[in-house]
Amino acid sequence: MTHVALIDDHESVRLGLEAACARIGDMEVAFSGNTVTEYLDWRALSREAPADVVVLDLTLGDGTTVTENVVRLVRDGSSVIIHSVADRPAAVREALAAGAAGVVSKSSPIGDVIAAVGTVARGEPLNNVEWASAVEGDRDFADAQLAAREREVLRLYAAGLPLKAVADRLGIAYSTAKENITRIRVKYVEVGRPAPTKIDLLHRAVEDGLIDEPASDSGDIARGR
Repeated sequence: MTHVALIDDHESVRLGLEAACARIGDMEVAFSGNTVTEYLDWRALSREAPADVVVLDLTLGDGTTVTENVVRLVRDGSSVIIHSVADRPAAVREALAAGAAGVVSKSSPIGDVIAAVGTVARGEPLNNVEWASAVEGDRDFADAQLAAREREVLRLYAAGLPLKAVADRLGIAYSTAKENITRIRVKYVEVGRPAPTKIDLLHRAVEDGLIDEPASDSGDIARGR
C-alpha cells in the first residue's frame, strides 16, 4: 500500500486527487491539507509514519517558500512530487534542487499524476516532460540528478550510517543499498565529480543539498566508508 499526502491550498485539486487515489487498490491518501506545517503537526499528533509520497503545490498561501517546504518534507522521510502549473521554471528548479523527486503539471491528466506517484513510490526517477523543461538550459543542475532511492541512500550513508544500517532503515536488501552506492559513484564520475570514498560522498551530498554541512570533524565518517 502506497500512502500519499496531498498538500495544496486549493481544495478542489485535493478532492480530485483523493477521488483518483481511492480508485487505486494499492494507494491510500493518509493526509489532505493546506500547508506543510499542518501535515507535520498531524504527523506529530497521530504518530503516523511519513507518507511514502507527498504531492505538493509549488506555491502555498501561507507565505512559505518551495525550498523550505520540500526540505522539511524530505527530511521528514517522504518523497515529494511538485504538482504545479509549471509556468515558473525557476521555482520548479528550486524545488528539484531542494530534493523534490519530480514535477507534474496541473494540466496533466489525473491518471498521469497517479502514475507519477507510483513511479516515485517505487524509487524510480520521474524524468518526464515537465522535469526536462524545468532543467533545460541548466546543465549544472541536471548533472546533479539522482533517482529518489539513490538520494535516500546517499543522504543516510553520507550522514554517517553504515551501509547495513542504511539498508535496514529503508527496508531494502544490503546488496540493493550497495548497488545504489555503486550507481551513485558512477553518476558522479560521469559528470566530473568523482566520489571514490565515503567522505567524498559526504561532500557531494552537501553540495547537492541532501544534508547540511556537518559541524564536527568528518574523520569518523571517512573511517566508515
